[in-house]
Formats: sequence, structure tokens, C-alpha cells
Amino acid sequence: MRVLVTGATGYVGGRLVPRLLERGHRVRVLVREAGRLSGRPWAGEVEVVEGTLEDPHALRRALEGVEAAYYLVHAMLSERRFPEAEARQAETFARVARETGLAHVVYLGGLLPRGAAPSLHLKSRARVGEILRAHLPTTELRAGPIVGSGSASFEMVRYLTERLPVMVAPRWVLNPVSPIAIRDVLAYLLLALERGPSGVAEIGAPPLTFKAMMETYAEVRGLKRLILPVPVLAPRLAALWVGLVTPIPNRLALPLVEGILHPLVADTAKAQALFPEVTPIPYRKAVELALARIALGEVETRWSGALQGQSYFLEDREGIIREVRALTVQAPPERVYQVFASLGGERGWLVWGWAWALRGLVDRLLGGPGLRRGRRHPTELLPGEAVDFWRVEAVEPPRLLRLRAEMRLPGKAWLEWQALPEGKRCRLVQTAYFAPVGLTGFLYWWALYPIHARIFSDLARAIAREAERSA
Repeated sequence: MRVLVTGATGYVGGRLVPRLLERGHRVRVLVREAGRLSGRPWAGEVEVVEGTLEDPHALRRALEGVEAAYYLVHAMLSERRFPEAEARQAETFARVARETGLAHVVYLGGLLPRGAAPSLHLKSRARVGEILRAHLPTTELRAGPIVGSGSASFEMVRYLTERLPVMVAPRWVLNPVSPIAIRDVLAYLLLALERGPSGVAEIGAPPLTFKAMMETYAEVRGLKRLILPVPVLAPRLAALWVGLVTPIPNRLALPLVEGILHPLVADTAKAQALFPEVTPIPYRKAVELALARIALGEVETRWSGALQGQSYFLEDREGIIREVRALTVQAPPERVYQVFASLGGERGWLVWGWAWALRGLVDRLLGGPGLRRGRRHPTELLPGEAVDFWRVEAVEPPRLLRLRAEMRLPGKAWLEWQALPEGKRCRLVQTAYFAPVGLTGFLYWWALYPIHARIFSDLARAIAREAERSA
């Protein structure tokens, strides 16, 4: 079939596209920024339409001649009032899709609690499903926490369990939930395309409590952990704690926490009848597979690949402050590139570790991402990926990497490296850009300039030393 995938740069969509191509489907993707597909192995095999779900003209181009579409988007990280944004996007998509005669839309939604009010996030997911089903032939797959290398739910369990030998947890960690492995989600999504419109089906593995999820993770990792449920711990306070201890930002942690305030158990009878080929693997097996992927450095996509807020790009214009460092390095460009392209994450930033950690902590306290997002792969980078509190804006191996700041700042900032060949040597050019906003922005830059100048100088020298050692 000719299939449209929305959310192709997200956690699920980024894994679904190559599997659709493997099955012989012709894939078209709708993306906000076409450049974010650069570097992905499948980028040259798909049709690309640039636009958003609120742009009827882009949607019309994306849906023209398409037999089926996947709706795999949400606005939790990109919009403050995400329920309104998600409803607006779904209504625009449904209207244009109906006009173009779309025969089938497959939507990945969320499980709903029985006999209790859903969280704001789950209520919004349900509303999107209602809009799509009201206007289009739809298959809506409702899933609980998705478990896989790089998924938000898995990262939350992983970091809480790894970092806290003793946990005081809210009593609702005793509520049962139905997690599901990412490989099973992908299997259902692929089969849904073949089965045709099937209405709502809930999917999930055998349920267990969130406490049991953390205990199972600890067993797999050979850790001893004590979890003490207590009757009082407000969801917002718990989300703030999750945001402090794990890489998950508060804006995502709160919906995740609120989603398990009540039991979230899947009724899988319809899914078993529709898709008998799929037997969801147990949670323990999903954890083992996720950890194996991480150990091998084979994480295909990560939750942090989703953009947070509106993106912007570096433009050479008046008002931008530049801090440039240039060094001659006794190593080829490839070696220099390998060093600066592997900064951040578990490796860190080579110099002034305490200063980077402090800046990350301050950013977290101000509501930013901080350093805990890490990176998907220790050495490989793709456009649009997160690296700590940066976002990859441009990457051109083996000569260029530009990161765009997503920390809280009174302005916009970038950090760029170029590896320029000079015979058998290389010239490393490191540039920090800052576009201040108002007087506050200028005061911020000049107040921190003395320490920034020292850190950036030391960083450039450390990159050069590392490249020369490796050469």
C-alpha cells in the first residue's frame, strides 16, 4: 500500500517506518522539518512532505493518493495547552482525510482506567480517538506503558530503580497496569494495516503493579531495592521527584505519573481475536531485551527525539554574539569529529564536569531539561536528537556539528564545531553563538563570560588532545 506516517521522527513512528518498508509498502511521511530525517537509514526510501497537522494544504499533499495513514503524534512536549492542540490537530487531519477519501487510519492511543476519571493526558488521547472514529474508518489501539530501549516509561523505571536503593513511593504504585513491549506495539500496528478498520482494541502484556515493575527491573539487574508505599504523596510532588531523579522532564513526568493513579489494565479479548499472531511478551522479557539493546548501543529511537516547543535555526544576523576558538590539531578531521560528536550523555563534556552538572541542575530547577536526557547513542548523532540540554540542529560527518540550546536562557544559543582539513592535520573551529533577548540577555552573557571563556577554551583544547591521542 501507499501509507502515510505522521510522527515519523518520534519514538514509535521512527521504528515503524523501516518495518513498513521491509514489508514492501510505499511510505510517505509528514514532518515539521525535513532535515530531521537526514542520517536515518531509511530517509532516501520515503516520500517527504513538510508541514504540520494544523496545515490543511500540507495535509492535502500528504494524503493525496494514500490508502492508509498512521496517526502517531501527541503535543505534550510541544504545547502548553496540549489537549486543545491535540483536538485541533485531530479535527484538521480528520476533515482533510475525509475530503481526500482516506480508507483507513490507524491510531495509537492510551488505555483508560475503569470506573475512574482518566488523567488529562489519557482523556486527551481518548478525545483524539473519538474525533478520528467519528469521521474516518479507524483502528484505535489503546496501550499502557510502552517498554523498550529509550521509551519514556522504561527510562522512568530504569533511573528510579538504578539510583534509589530505598524508595518511599505513593500507595498507587500498588495499582496494576498492563505494560507492553515496543516490539509488540509494532507488530500490532503492522497487522492493523492488513486487517482494515477494526474499531477500538486494547493491547498489553499480563498486568503487574508499578512497584512490581521496578522490582522486576531490579532483579534483572541484580540489584537489591526496598520500595515503601505510603498513603500521602501528591501526583505533582511525585512528578517533580521523577523529574529530579530521572531524565524525564516534569512536563512528561506528570502525565506519566497521573496515568497510573488508577488501575490501567487492558481487556485484550478483542486484540486476541483480531491479531491471534501476537502474544505479548511478559514485562520481564521486555526489560531484558531493552537492556540488551542499550548494552549493544542499538537504540533505534528515544523518547527525547520529540521536539520540545517551537524550534529555531541559526541565522547569521546582527545582534548575535560569537565566541570563537580555533586550534590546529595533529589529527585528521575524522578523528576530531569523532571526539566532538561523542560529547554529552554518559561520557560528559571532558572538562569542568562540576560546572556542567551545576548548570544542568539549575536548568532542571527552572523547568528545563537539564543534563539527564543524555543521548540515544554514544557516538552516532542524527538531526533533531537530544544531547543533554542541547538539540542537534546540523550534523555533517566528518566536518560539522551544531547543537541548539534547549536550556532555560534569556535568548537563543548554539554551540558549533567544524573540523577543517589542512593537509595531514586539521583545524578545529569551535564557536558559541548567543542571540540575547533584551537587556537581560546581554547582562546574562557578559556576567557569565569570564567562566564561559575559560570553559570553552578548555573544551576546545580537550577535544584536540583527545583527537591527537586517538590518532
